[in-house]
Amino acid sequence: MNMNLFLIILTITTLLPLNDAKCHPNDESGLLAFKSGIQSDPSSILKTWITGTDCCTWFGVSCGDNKRVRYLSLYGDTQNPKSYLTGTISPYLSKLQYLDSLYLQDLQNISGPFPLSLLNLTKLQYIYIENNKLSGQIPKNIGTTLTQLGAFSLEGNRFTGTIPTSISELTQLTDLRLGNNLLTGTIPESLKNLKNLNFLSLKGNNLSGKIPDFFNSFTNLNILELSRNKFTGNVPVSISSMFSHLRFLELGQNSLSGKIPDFLGKFKALDTLDLSKNKFSGTVPESFANLTKIFNLDLSDNFLVDPFPSLNIKGIESLDLSRNLFHLEEIPKWVTSSPIIYSLKLAKCGIKMKLEDWKPSETYFYDFIDLSGNEISGSAVGLLNGTEYLVGFWGSENVLKFDLGGLRFGSRLKDLDLSHNLVFGKVGKSVVGIEKLNVSYNHLCGEIPKNNLSASVFVGNDCLCGAPLKPCKA
Repeated sequence: MNMNLFLIILTITTLLPLNDAKCHPNDESGLLAFKSGIQSDPSSILKTWITGTDCCTWFGVSCGDNKRVRYLSLYGDTQNPKSYLTGTISPYLSKLQYLDSLYLQDLQNISGPFPLSLLNLTKLQYIYIENNKLSGQIPKNIGTTLTQLGAFSLEGNRFTGTIPTSISELTQLTDLRLGNNLLTGTIPESLKNLKNLNFLSLKGNNLSGKIPDFFNSFTNLNILELSRNKFTGNVPVSISSMFSHLRFLELGQNSLSGKIPDFLGKFKALDTLDLSKNKFSGTVPESFANLTKIFNLDLSDNFLVDPFPSLNIKGIESLDLSRNLFHLEEIPKWVTSSPIIYSLKLAKCGIKMKLEDWKPSETYFYDFIDLSGNEISGSAVGLLNGTEYLVGFWGSENVLKFDLGGLRFGSRLKDLDLSHNLVFGKVGKSVVGIEKLNVSYNHLCGEIPKNNLSASVFVGNDCLCGAPLKPCKA
């Protein structure tokens, strides 16, 4: 054989395995190690992860131009428990040296501590390990190596301990979400160094102390979620500096006190304001009339008093003023005129109107209506029969008077409370088919259709009989 031809054939033969390589060996072994850490994969999310095949084509994996894995994204479907994965995150995932995006979301049953080996992946820009069961403490040195991080979310896990101050070294962060964990302590003052944040969520933890007065450091913050913690004191004055760009302000379910700041009325871009379940007192500022773009307003469960200002909202979606010290007398006109409202909660708001006199411009979109604990009279038939998508109606402790048999329920209704009223007539089959029902203490009569409900939902009526009450007489 010609020596030159022999060398050509030898060269081709030598190169064939390289050209045929499906995946960088480090990437393949790192991903397969992750797979080996998964004990249960009921819907076979990882079935395409097979040794010797191109890992760039595996489900949830994407590669860059250099054929190295850059993107790992695995999602569970909250409507389908079979999509959940059970297991731990292998430390060998750190072999993916070119990984810049890690998304492990809604897998529900991924447990263990935060994998310290991820701190070696210096190219990481996005970490979203959300709605799993990771526990332990967030690494104290999280900010010393992952300097390229633009987004960091551990929301919906079981992390304990304090928020590491080193997070403040991740100055490229635009998105920080540590909500719905078991974190304690205070918010580190050093977080003010994260000047590029547009999303900050620490909601649903056990954080305490005063909310730091450092928000004039954030020139791009759009969403601030601090609800469901144990914060005390007043709303920080520095929040007023974000009036031009803040869209979501959620401070509900804490122990904040004092008056609602007048400066909140300057937040022209505000979409959602939640101050519920705190200890706010005094009146709602008249400046709230300027919140023309707000869609969701929750001031429930405080100590707020009259007068409530007339708002200039063109279309509110969700409103809750329940359980304050208001005497509204009637459902506000700016609520009645909203064509897009789906949730209205005005429990114990001092409303004394006749329900038939309330003529909302649109009832089609209503999901939830809570008018309990007022002095509302008349019939609920017209309202309830005109709400096709209603999920819950709470009208207890009023003076409503109508025939229960006149109600025609939409298919979505799951919760109906008409207790402590003057409702009369019989209990129909469609009524007992509702998941949560309470028609106690009215003037109902007759035999109760077959049901699986407790006696407490029927007691206190004139002459109801049959299970779960006493048998009917012949």
